[in-house]
Amino acid sequence: MAERTVRTVLTGGGFFEGPRWHDGTWWVSDFYRHTVSRVSADGQETVQFEVPGQPSGMGWLPDGSLVVVSMKTHEVLRWDGSSLSTYADLSEHCGGHLNDLVVDAAGHVFAGDFGYDLMGGGAVSTASLKRIDPDGSVSVAAEGLQFPNGSVITPDGGTLVVGETLGNRYTAFDLAPDGSLTDRRVWASLGPEVTGATTEEVLGQLAVAPDGCALDADGCIWAADAVGGRVVRVAEGGEVVDAVAAPGDLGVYACMLGGEDGRTLLMCAAPDFYEHNRVPVREAVLLATEVEVPHAGLP
Repeated sequence: MAERTVRTVLTGGGFFEGPRWHDGTWWVSDFYRHTVSRVSADGQETVQFEVPGQPSGMGWLPDGSLVVVSMKTHEVLRWDGSSLSTYADLSEHCGGHLNDLVVDAAGHVFAGDFGYDLMGGGAVSTASLKRIDPDGSVSVAAEGLQFPNGSVITPDGGTLVVGETLGNRYTAFDLAPDGSLTDRRVWASLGPEVTGATTEEVLGQLAVAPDGCALDADGCIWAADAVGGRVVRVAEGGEVVDAVAAPGDLGVYACMLGGEDGRTLLMCAAPDFYEHNRVPVREAVLLATEVEVPHAGLP
């Protein structure tokens, strides 16, 4: 695995998540500052708007407007460049905080939730992947996922791959033009099935806990490993073919490929993910390194 220099792009965050490269700049959420920001390649942050309900994953609709998760209100919000409005309410289908999302080329939004009260120490439970259609209607696209999290869509638009953070795997679906998902299958197994009543019990058994992720042009997924303090490059089938460690004792909870040539790997890092630890301090950072294979697909 290649030796790489990891540099710091931005400091002073609460907990960075949902990184995206769009229109020549980085976009990133911050859970505990409640902000969505643009961040230039040289680390200049410009807050675009605030999400009181805690922002996370984001994406762009075909009309160019931005949609972003409001985690605690179980909503997806739409920002048109000047004002924020509710795009869809997913409360009926959420067992825990709404989390990451991906938008396909036709404007279908796929979003996952925790499935249970993670921060409150609730018992581990499965969750669904929800779909918002362009007309605003909400439905369940897939059920029984182990903490559905970062997702990618292949360049041909025909496959959606979702990381199951507590499931040690990536799961793939055929994605139809109407947004329906079929042929559910394991895309990459990262370790054996695990069980446990609490988050800590499950995390302690995981080989890799796939969090936010990005697809590259070779069809591999760069995934933040929420238990390993690193990002890993995963090939279909489950082989870890590359890895980049975060410095010190930082964990990595999301990543994205971007930059002008698509070869900059941005990483969202913090000492841990627990709300009671992160809210009072500003220890989250954005890190970056360069990789050989550029970004592909969505987001």
